[in-house]
Amino acid sequence: MPAPVKPKINLLNFDRKGLEAFFVGLGEKSFRATQVLKWIYQEEVTDFDLMTNLSKSLRTYLIEQCNLATPTIVVEQKASDGTRKWALQMSCGNQVETVFIPEENRGTLCVSSQVGCALACTFCSTAQQGFNRNLTTAEIIGQVYVAQRQLGKTQRITNVVMMGMGEPLLNFDNVVAAMRLMMDDFAYGLSKRRVTISTSGVVPAMYRLTQECDVSMAVSLHAANDTLRDELVPINKKYPLKELLAACLDNAKSSPRRFITFEYVMLAGINDSLDDARALVKLLKEVPCKMNLIPFNPFPNSGYKCSSAAVIDRFRMVLQNANMVTTVRRTRGDDIDAACGQLVGQVQDKSKRTRKLQEARVFGAAATS
Repeated sequence: MPAPVKPKINLLNFDRKGLEAFFVGLGEKSFRATQVLKWIYQEEVTDFDLMTNLSKSLRTYLIEQCNLATPTIVVEQKASDGTRKWALQMSCGNQVETVFIPEENRGTLCVSSQVGCALACTFCSTAQQGFNRNLTTAEIIGQVYVAQRQLGKTQRITNVVMMGMGEPLLNFDNVVAAMRLMMDDFAYGLSKRRVTISTSGVVPAMYRLTQECDVSMAVSLHAANDTLRDELVPINKKYPLKELLAACLDNAKSSPRRFITFEYVMLAGINDSLDDARALVKLLKEVPCKMNLIPFNPFPNSGYKCSSAAVIDRFRMVLQNANMVTTVRRTRGDDIDAACGQLVGQVQDKSKRTRKLQEARVFGAAATS
């Protein structure tokens, strides 16, 4: 019986520090890492034999033992407002979605961190798909790589938000390695203010992130009290608001002029009253923050409706009158289901959540018929 073929090493799984260790382990100088990073991310060269400042013997080794495997585009869609969405297939057969949002002075890429999501936030379509696994560093940075190649030279990715499928802080090591590549001067060279990680409130990982990786942080808040947040964002039962805000303050204090962005989805009759707005002002009075109000993007069987424009505007005014910087997110790409909370991909649900949700809906329909 022949010996199993040893899989090739995907160099996209290494940030600069990891790549330096890899080359030192081969008996090479550590500066080989910066050379290879520039070839991959700045020159977009995937053929090791074309990396001409490497020795012939090293290029031969890389050809034989390594690769630069990226996700495969299955579907590409373009919305009427210019937003582009890619369904990307991973080697395991699952698919995630990545979205590019063009604006006048910037281009923002929304990147996924997991196949599905384990947190079950009730207003999010992604969360209803169940959970399969964490993405590797190569699969995360590969989304940036694939998107930039598709965009070409006419559109550049200036901002990256880890706000796609999954909870990034539950895939800490791989996400941080990918974000370091996004900010590395020898890779994509993005400013730390232009790389944002969004979390539903994994408090221990928030403290760790503050210590290990200086990026912007956005927190999915969506409620001003624990009772409602327990319902909307179930992880709140484990890490309630008092603990969450302490971690936010710790992060804000780590850097001058640091603000936390709070994301707040506007759900009609659920969290959009003037009392809710006043409670938010009181809750966040000690936290340097910006508030991003997000009109709810509907999906089948969610049970929620979006607050009206008038209600959102009144809510915004309460926050602004309390000197809280507040914006209302413009819905982008909703005609191709690329808007916030609409990403679904294709998930082989190991958590069995999809089946449980279907059973609950059938039971609920029977009970009310």
